[in-house]
Amino acid sequence: MDSEKEPDLSEIRALLQRMPPADKAAAEAVAAREAQLTKPAGSLGRLEELAAWLAAWQGRPRPRLEHPRIAVFVGNHGVVAQGISAYPQAVTGQMMQTFLDGKAAINQLAALQEADLRVYEMALEQPTADFTQGPALSEADCARAMAYGMMAVEGGFDVLALGEMGIGNTTAAAALSLALFGGEAADWVGRGTGLDEAGLARKTAVVQRAVETNQAALPDPLAVLCALGGHELAAITGAVIASRLAHIPVVLDGYACTAAAAVLHAIEPGLLDHCVVAHRSAEPGHGPLLEAIGKDPLLDLGMRLGEASGAALSLSLLKAACACHDGMATFAEAGVSGPEGG
Repeated sequence: MDSEKEPDLSEIRALLQRMPPADKAAAEAVAAREAQLTKPAGSLGRLEELAAWLAAWQGRPRPRLEHPRIAVFVGNHGVVAQGISAYPQAVTGQMMQTFLDGKAAINQLAALQEADLRVYEMALEQPTADFTQGPALSEADCARAMAYGMMAVEGGFDVLALGEMGIGNTTAAAALSLALFGGEAADWVGRGTGLDEAGLARKTAVVQRAVETNQAALPDPLAVLCALGGHELAAITGAVIASRLAHIPVVLDGYACTAAAAVLHAIEPGLLDHCVVAHRSAEPGHGPLLEAIGKDPLLDLGMRLGEASGAALSLSLLKAACACHDGMATFAEAGVSGPEGG
């Protein structure tokens, strides 16, 4: 009997050619109601924009956020052998157990938001290859990780907040950003878990070497993901794709999570229209990355934890947008005079 064919990225490439658009009718219904609510036009700022965005990607004239899902993908990176982290690789698995024990920051934030938290372990005993020596992932392994992320997108929730955990993944994020958007390695590299000056210089050199080693991948963003990403980052990319297919709006967390999604922007900018970025990470590369993909984050709190912590916090803003849009009275309902000439 023939052995099973190794997975590849051909099906992903085909899916990306038929991503569904936003629901214009739902967005128009939100705009029509928004114009009648008891407030000056535009006075709720980005909350109004978020209500329209949610409606357009949920396909509902009245957006809602009653069942948020938070998904955290956890993976290990072979490049840690190059001394690019202040913490040993064993911390990834230890933090995975902390998530399962309900004792990490994301557990507290998810509970606060009454969100369904799912944590996905991505073969921690099999780290990616050291991408200074060649591709981090084969095409088959990258395709498997993306498919795993896609399968994590189920029905029954209103918004998907994405995050990650993995010692070494800010190095992967910097390498992805450099490969996708150019510049210098130093533009994209930060201290991660707390590197000193020598460690920062070493990390910068590693990112530069990684991109040079994998130069052949640069014309193809999906090949860049294989070469310079990681299991958890590829899973996030897959989850973003599956969410678009399922009409589920996505909240991206910080630097590493945004870098994983940015692969899709590099293919076609509109592929991230169903995504917002939760917060601006304190990692210095996140600001330029946000500019490169044209996203204005919802929060800027100096955070750099990862594990979907910023995405969880931003759910409060989305809930506020839904509550105001749905619960406020119109001028007619409240007996309040509307704007003259309106």
